[in-house]
Formats: sequence, structure tokens, C-alpha cells
Amino acid sequence: MKIHEYQGKEILKRYGVPVPKGVPALSVGEAERAADALIAETGSETLVVKAQIHAGGRGKGGGVKVVKGLAAARETAQKILGMNLVTHQTGPGGQLVRRLLIEQGVSIARELYVGALVDRGTGRVVVMASSEGGMDIEEVAAKSPEKILKEVVDPALGLAQFQARDLAYGLGLKGDVAKQAAGFLMKLYACFVDVDASLVEINPLVVTTDGKVLALDCKMTFDDNALYRHRDIEAFRDLEEEDAAETEAKKYDLSFIKLDGNIGCMVNGAGLAMATMDIIKHFGGQPANFLDVGGGATTEKVTAAFKIITADPSVKGIFVNIFGGIMKCDTIADGIIAAVKEVGLKVPLVVRLEGTNVELGRSKLASSGLAVTTATDMADGAKKVVQSAAGGSRSGAN
Repeated sequence: MKIHEYQGKEILKRYGVPVPKGVPALSVGEAERAADALIAETGSETLVVKAQIHAGGRGKGGGVKVVKGLAAARETAQKILGMNLVTHQTGPGGQLVRRLLIEQGVSIARELYVGALVDRGTGRVVVMASSEGGMDIEEVAAKSPEKILKEVVDPALGLAQFQARDLAYGLGLKGDVAKQAAGFLMKLYACFVDVDASLVEINPLVVTTDGKVLALDCKMTFDDNALYRHRDIEAFRDLEEEDAAETEAKKYDLSFIKLDGNIGCMVNGAGLAMATMDIIKHFGGQPANFLDVGGGATTEKVTAAFKIITADPSVKGIFVNIFGGIMKCDTIADGIIAAVKEVGLKVPLVVRLEGTNVELGRSKLASSGLAVTTATDMADGAKKVVQSAAGGSRSGAN
């Protein structure tokens, strides 16, 4: 689960991590009132108006502006709120800006980068830092990986003081600023572990001209499997920022990820789902989704999965690939039949069933009257659905 920058900063403050003063806003009026309050509190008219979307690169896309005075803050809020912000992380379609963060301006001496993430290679949390903070950190990581400093954390000990100091000194910080940065990292790690985060990224971490260390930005994502322990954080979820189909899939405990292709996939088992997408690509097609209905799927879940796939206008063909172990093939057949009767079948449907109750499943599909193309194996099914989708053939069966 992702959250907005202002929500991440709210969490950081609970752990004593220093952040600039800021107020979220959902309208131009709220933005103006927030700006007025910040000017009164800080005594400075320099403000930053920030778009709040679940994507990075907002500054390059025009979603972050430094302004001076109340009138400029209102005018800028009016321009950014409601804009379709396109960044390297949103894709060409961009993302609608529905929220803003109005924040105090700070005088920056240096921009740095720090972050913590779960490293699957080591099976541990890694705390990272770089002197090359700012909007181009991805380019730094790709072209100059030696500039990314890393400390692997022993889970039994946590981040050690000497590791935090090594990172601070590695950033070229000295004296009181280095001490602040080391303390910052210790608090950041404590926050990361306590909230079951999968990523916390501060880019940039800034040193101000008066020698203060602040988290000027915050990106935070969480392990969905641990959200039951953090109902307060789960309440931060912004469904408008998430794919509607993925949100619907979660209601039925389906593993679904939207992709850019035109062949819908319904598979049981993550490994088989990955193999199915690979073989579709092997035969020249492009999968429209990853969808794992799981081993214990019911007719209701299968029906829901089929509806999610067919609701995608880019889908030109559907491949159902089921190997029935725990999952029974007749249950899949019942779900497909129920879904098609409810929503209709407007694109070619190719089904490959093997395993438990396979004959019963095939029999149900055969007697249903649906325009279903059966496949003998994965390769046969992939070939047929790719050919059908490319040909644009459609079935009027209901």
C-alpha cells in the first residue's frame, strides 16, 4: 500500500523525524487558508505548493512550485489542483491531482538521499544514503551505483549507532550536522520497522543554511500482509489513486495486477500465472493482467475475476489456464458460466483445464452453449488466444 507524502510525514513526526511545517488541502480555498496559517506561524512568505499523487518525479512534471505570498500560493494551487500530472512514474496517461500539500519554504544548503527497504537478496533491511540527492537519484543509481552507500541491518540488533554514523560521514557531513543525520537515520529505521514498511525514501534529505537536517520529501509503502496490525495507517489508503480493478480484486482476495496488453488471463497459482504470461508473450501476444484466483477459489471468486477481466476495454481475448489440484476444474467452469450469463461474452475465450474434476468441468462448458475454444495444453491455448485477439474475432454468445 502506498500513501501520500503528507501522510508519510505525519508518521515520521511520531518518531521524532524532523520535517517542514505543512498542511494538506483538498481545495483551492483550503490551500489558501493553509498558506495564510503557515505565513503567520513561520513569519515567512516563502511557500511550496506540492501535488499529492502516488508517483515520483512531481517536480519535473510541474507538480511542485516554490511561491512567495498568499496570492501566489492561491494562484499556483488553482493551477496544480485538478491538473493531469505526467511523470516518469505515472506513464503517458498521467495522474489527476486531487490533493495538495502547502509547506513552508526552507533555505537549502545541500540535498541528500536516504532510504530504507527490504532487500530480498540479503533477506534483511538495507539503509541507503547518497550525496546525490534530488530528482535524478534513479539516474545516479543506474549510472554511478558506487555513490549509493549501504548498510545491511542485523534484524536481531537493529541499525547500530556506528552504521548510522558511517552513513552520515560517508555523505561528507561533519560536526553537529553529522550527529543530527545519524540520529535522523536511527529514528527513520525505528519507524520503518514499527510500521511494517517495505520502503521509506527521503529524497531529498536537506541540510538547511542554518545547519538543520530535514526530510523535505517522503515516500512510504507498506507490506499489505501486515496492515491488520496498523488500522490507523490502513485508513490513509486513497482508493482514488489506485487502479479500480485492483481494488475490486482485493475485495475477493484475488491477486490481480493490471498490465498494458490485450489478452486477459485467469490462472490459479502465481507460478502458473507467470508462466502463462510468458508463453503468451512467446507467441507474440501481450498479457492484459496478472490474475491468480488461488487454490481455494469459489464460484463467486471466479465470477468476480471474470467480471474484472471483461470490464477492461483493452481486452481482446481471454485465456483461462487452470491446473486443478486443490482448485477443482468444475468450480472454474461454474464461475465462467455464471459470469458470462451475467455480463455476456464479447471477446474470444480460450480455456485450458487439467486436473481435479477436469472431465466434469469440460462437460459443463460444452453443454453451456458458450462460444468457448478449448485447448489441449498451455502452448495450444496461448497460440489460439493470441491468434483470436489479433484477428479481432468476437462472439455474441451470452
